[in-house]
Amino acid sequence: MKRLYFFLVVFISGSVWSSYAQEEGQQIIFHKTHELKKEQAPFSDIVEVGKLYFLSGQIGLDHTTRQLVDGGIEAETKQTLENIKAVLTHHQLTMNQVVKCTVILKNIEDFKTMNEIYQQYFPQKPARTTFAVANLALGAQIEIECVVAKM
Repeated sequence: MKRLYFFLVVFISGSVWSSYAQEEGQQIIFHKTHELKKEQAPFSDIVEVGKLYFLSGQIGLDHTTRQLVDGGIEAETKQTLENIKAVLTHHQLTMNQVVKCTVILKNIEDFKTMNEIYQQYFPQKPARTTFAVANLALGAQIEIECVVAKM
């Protein structure tokens, strides 16, 4: 059931932004990563469609060591949000411009801890979907993807 929900969210999200770009005649720009160690990744860090930016999922990876940070869900949530902030900053965007987040947890029991940290980064309360899955990349406890509006 979790996988079905995940694929449904991904499908709907992709359909919405694809139809938005076609209706508005917007150019789609696939921005490559700003990190040299990730330049061969098979995805873009961020995709720009008009005034909307779609940020790829981020996990609690320390980009210096290329390892997940120690300290469980609290440390991984903070690092994940700092990674989001770094990508946004690189593209002259801010956390205040985030309009939607999708939070994926390995354990739904981590919801409260994640939420306490998340609120510190998003006081404007963007729309959000949160769900749990069996596993995440590299054994992460959390992954967050965002949609940003530049007005």
